Amino acid sequence: MTTTLRPTGPLQQTADGGKSRSYEVCVNGRPVGALDITTDAAFGHRAGILQGLRVEEPDRRRGRATVAVLAAEEVLRDWGCDQVLASVEPAATAALRLLDSLGHTERSRNMEKELGPEPPVLPAGVEGRPMSGAEYEHWLADAVDTFAHVWIDRGTPPEAARAKSERSHRENLPDGLATPGVTFSVLAHEGSVVGHVWVSRHEVRPGRWASYVYDVAVTEEMRGRGFGRALMLLAERVAHASGSTLLGLHVFTDNTPAVRLYESLQYATVRRNFFKRLL
Repeated sequence: MTTTLRPTGPLQQTADGGKSRSYEVCVNGRPVGALDITTDAAFGHRAGILQGLRVEEPDRRRGRATVAVLAAEEVLRDWGCDQVLASVEPAATAALRLLDSLGHTERSRNMEKELGPEPPVLPAGVEGRPMSGAEYEHWLADAVDTFAHVWIDRGTPPEAARAKSERSHRENLPDGLATPGVTFSVLAHEGSVVGHVWVSRHEVRPGRWASYVYDVAVTEEMRGRGFGRALMLLAERVAHASGSTLLGLHVFTDNTPAVRLYESLQYATVRRNFFKRLL
């Protein structure tokens, strides 16, 4: 039996080069599932995203999904993509096995924490306060380069990484510190700033808006002294003040200290994000 992808509608294209199309997964022409394919504007539409893959129960465990994903990779190559992305829930064991078998590598995780009824107390000796305008300008001067290098270090071409960073900051901070729903805070110890955290309102799940940690960092010379934990507690306090009951974040899987910190603070992984280079 032959498994193929059959378009369910015309190819959708955007002015900036984006593409998307929905497909039926078919066996000898008989529909047995579905798959959506789109490109990611964050990577200049050079990365493709697989979404909504499903195969009906009677046709599972017969390699239909594997062939469908391989066929999708061919579509993305024709579209000029050089990598493919997929995001799955941690309990989706079959999908995780499929991605592993096809050479996908986990790049990052989305994590969330349901907040308690009261904001946490900061450790003794530290305090949080709003970031000043001058501090924000200093942060912004470094942020675009820093975020670009995060992606360059993970194999993204420099031009694409720079474009992604510039687009992200432009879209998420159109009015700087005055952007609605945005809070920048600094953590001070003995009168000196030892780190910062950026928390914004974000749709962490379809239809559910909550607080989200976009950026958190301890100054290099003060790392390893527990200030990262204090900054995350400060983020919870910011979320509480905004009325949020949920705090989310994104972390690269290879940042083991950060992953361990978030797990120790009772954050749970809700999505595992994978990628694969298309040769």
